[in-house]
Amino acid sequence: MSECKDWDEWDKSGPPFKVYGNTWYVGTCGISALLVTGPRGHVLIDSGTDAGAEAVLANVARAGFKPRDIKVLLSSHEHFDHVGGMARLQQATGAKVLASPVAASVLRTGKDSAEDPQAGMHKPMRPVAKVSLLRNGQAVRVGPLALTPVFTPGHTPGATSWRWQSCEGADCKTIVYADSLSPVSRDDYRFSDHPAYLAAFQRSADRIEAIGCDILIAPHPSASSMRALLQGGGLASVGSRPCEAHARTVRANLMLRLIKEKQPR
Repeated sequence: MSECKDWDEWDKSGPPFKVYGNTWYVGTCGISALLVTGPRGHVLIDSGTDAGAEAVLANVARAGFKPRDIKVLLSSHEHFDHVGGMARLQQATGAKVLASPVAASVLRTGKDSAEDPQAGMHKPMRPVAKVSLLRNGQAVRVGPLALTPVFTPGHTPGATSWRWQSCEGADCKTIVYADSLSPVSRDDYRFSDHPAYLAAFQRSADRIEAIGCDILIAPHPSASSMRALLQGGGLASVGSRPCEAHARTVRANLMLRLIKEKQPR
């Protein structure tokens, strides 16, 4: 990641690298995409933008894998910077696309959900031809691979975090791809005006705290300090309860947002 800067451009190409075991980072400098490889096919999480998907495909090949061996395409949250290239990846790989019910609707139509705090801020995406539904907590399996979805609405209503294990010999680590969970919205949206959505957001932080992980990766690599971790000895050296720390950050940012919403407009 030395070619990349913190909070870099979304479509800027960066090199692929091994995170740990059979998990590879194949995203751009500014948007994460993760490849989990297996003997009976691979799983890819997130596509980047429509243009960024080409860089993701190139990185899969640069890492030594064939895009056509990707059997399942998954996602974090249903915004164009993370899934705008999903239709392109589906066409290039022939893989099955799976998403939470809300995210699946967005992928099929290319339009943000009306419940999204950022609804109306983004241009439509290329629709994905066929999307199958995930069940919260029910693992997605490809041969020996098992990735468990954890629905974490907040940043978007269909947001999903992912948990799996990757091993190097007998040393296995739990990896979590934790969704952004940042309280970003259009100017006229107030989380405090949507108590059910706010409660779901708060439960999502609880789920991330409880999930437990050795390695945490975020949809924007700088949000999980990826470059700093790599330069300091690699992601595999993380051992300070990163999921719990992420949950604390989510709660603190949400609290600041709610305090701000109480101030006069």
